[in-house]
Amino acid sequence: MYDWGGLNVWLFHAINQVHGTWLDRFMLLGTFLAEHQNFQVCLALLVLVAVWMCRKQEPATMSLWIGVVAVFALGNLVDGWVVVTLKDAFSFPRPPLALGAGQVVLVGSPELNLQHSLPSGHTSFGMLMAASLWPVLNRGGRHAAALFVLWVGISRVSLGAHFPADVVAGGLSCLLVVIILRRLVSQVLQPRH
Repeated sequence: MYDWGGLNVWLFHAINQVHGTWLDRFMLLGTFLAEHQNFQVCLALLVLVAVWMCRKQEPATMSLWIGVVAVFALGNLVDGWVVVTLKDAFSFPRPPLALGAGQVVLVGSPELNLQHSLPSGHTSFGMLMAASLWPVLNRGGRHAAALFVLWVGISRVSLGAHFPADVVAGGLSCLLVVIILRRLVSQVLQPRH
């Protein structure tokens, strides 16, 4: 199932073999923006935007933004636990270990743990950012958020850190976490009569 009948490795090679100076920099930027270490900065920016958007003190707007901030903060904790648990449970090798170093073009700093490939933590964090913000985004913002998640996922394959299956697993597992958390948070934020 992980190999998708050979499609996982084929897609990996199709993406990982295309390189150029500007393309590699663009992919490194996609990975950098979805680093888990950026959580505090992202949370601080999100809170500032939420405060700015709630300055009119409309209850519906305030509730919506409080929900977005809560889902992002709680999602980071829950999704971080899910990613670590799945990586330990599956323990699939990263591309350099699975295919051999000569079969993979590595760009940037190589991942230190070659045994924990599934799911992609960067893609998961990129999905957390996009899916958390989804309720407050307009149509253009939603397209940009979806493209951001796609960019992060492709960057992980392009840089040689993950297989496409790892990227899909990271995105889908985090999306599930956000959906569950959004339902729980919205129930807590519903006005009581």
